[in-house]
Amino acid sequence: MDNSVANGTSSCIQDTHSSSIMASPDATLGRHLARRLVEIGVGDVFSVPGDFNLTLLDHLIAEPKLKNIGCCNELNAGYARDRGVGACVVTFTVGGLSVINAIGGAYSENLPIICIVGGPNTNDYGTNRILHHTIGLPHFSQELRCFQTVTCYQAVVNNLEDAHEQIDRAIATALKESKPVYISISCNLPAIPHPTFSRDPIPFCLSPRLSNKRGLEAAVDAAVAFLSKAVKPVMIGGPKLRAAKACDAFVELADSSGYAMAMMPSAKGLVAEQHPHFIGTYWGAVGTSYCAEIVESADAYLFAGPIFNDYSSPDRVVIGNGPAFGCVFMKDFLSELAKKVKKNETAYENYRRIFVPEGTPLKSQPNEPLRVNVLFQHIQKMLSADNAVIAETGDSWFNCQKLKLPEGCGYQFQMQYGSIGWSVGATLGYAQSVPEKRVISCIGDGSFQVTAQDVSTMIRCDQKSIIFLINNGGYTIEVEIHDGPYNVIKNWNYTGLVDAIHNGEGNCWTQKVKTEEELIEAIATATGEKKDCLCFIEVIVHKDDTSKELLEWGSRVCSANGRPPNPQ
Repeated sequence: MDNSVANGTSSCIQDTHSSSIMASPDATLGRHLARRLVEIGVGDVFSVPGDFNLTLLDHLIAEPKLKNIGCCNELNAGYARDRGVGACVVTFTVGGLSVINAIGGAYSENLPIICIVGGPNTNDYGTNRILHHTIGLPHFSQELRCFQTVTCYQAVVNNLEDAHEQIDRAIATALKESKPVYISISCNLPAIPHPTFSRDPIPFCLSPRLSNKRGLEAAVDAAVAFLSKAVKPVMIGGPKLRAAKACDAFVELADSSGYAMAMMPSAKGLVAEQHPHFIGTYWGAVGTSYCAEIVESADAYLFAGPIFNDYSSPDRVVIGNGPAFGCVFMKDFLSELAKKVKKNETAYENYRRIFVPEGTPLKSQPNEPLRVNVLFQHIQKMLSADNAVIAETGDSWFNCQKLKLPEGCGYQFQMQYGSIGWSVGATLGYAQSVPEKRVISCIGDGSFQVTAQDVSTMIRCDQKSIIFLINNGGYTIEVEIHDGPYNVIKNWNYTGLVDAIHNGEGNCWTQKVKTEEELIEAIATATGEKKDCLCFIEVIVHKDDTSKELLEWGSRVCSANGRPPNPQ
């Protein structure tokens, strides 16, 4: 992604030639959209073809700097996104309503995705015709109304006169808000030339987002006064640091303040865990050992970019229960605060006094059935700056949170939305956008059954990820919340399934392991002889083998879900 766009400064992509007044034959809507996507840093478009989007796809793939990644279903096309801005293309209603779950997840996680839908022919609007791929009503607003709740902007392009403006506004809004947008383009428009789609378009610009200067000064002064009164303040980073592009400013403040620094679980990986004052993940009773004790015994907290509820915002500063300051951007606030805050290492010194290193799992007996904690001990040894970890919803949440990430090692998981099956599409998208890193994905068997098909796309794209399929026979996370027969799933021959998908085409290697000895051998093969293959390792573990954190978390969720109604 272009750095000037990513940093929120004014960005213009310019051409030295003047634009032509007359439309050239290839000055089409489809080519214009393709060029715009390239300008904002999109390199891959994840798509599922349908009759309403075929002509549009022709024009997108004609752009040399765009690669079309055909997915097996719309859900994975939505989950698979580049690390910066993502783009997916589906067909009207039947495709749009399939991808909408993934778009809802992106909205919850503040991820900018350009969701493009091939829409009805312009001549069909207002005719009361009932079209195929719809729910059988003679108007076409159902899909739009659904997307209005999970996107920050919606554009329905059914004429050429304002298409240029609608597309540019949608893309700009996605970048500014760091949220998904919806663009519907009538199927008969992409190939039509129009003067506004000149090959030398008006440069695409984003206005800079600036803090209110007086508001910023007042917010920093109030924060300094508040924090100066504290004996043992701490600082906690949240997931909106990413959307605010404030990760570096957060580290700058940690350096100057000396505060103990923790991260919320959904912010893991946003700052280097090698920072001298990093104390771990703050997740209450299921966070890093000794982290909660330090955070909850502090007398002042600095939360940067948290998600507590729908009112948290990256451009608002709230001091205690007192004043609030709007139009103050997080990156600016943290950087200015770092210049004025007094150093106070009390909380971190307390952490050092109570910290005891974690133990290691019990040594396995020869040919003893493999335990999950032993599996993750070996995954920890695999990690380097050349890797990225994808943690699926479930017990992998907790086991991957405990991994100590080497500097430069990527990390992704979907906490706020928690859609099972997310990790298959996420692995596809991450590996496609960062080919220099080898992705290590930890996926439960129940989640894998939801979205398994796009292992096919990984093989077709010649990806080199390592997938650990953790087979424990069911929805373990649900078992620990509320058990029942519905949490038991049909066991698959997972390696056999992936072998069938491979079908001798492309590079793929599978292995089933049941003991630590077999795991060690499989990892050695995956990182040695098969380092240029997609590696799929099915790990057989006991159905009751879970992390202690899941046991604690599950009982708390069960208690919260089971609260009786308040008296009326």
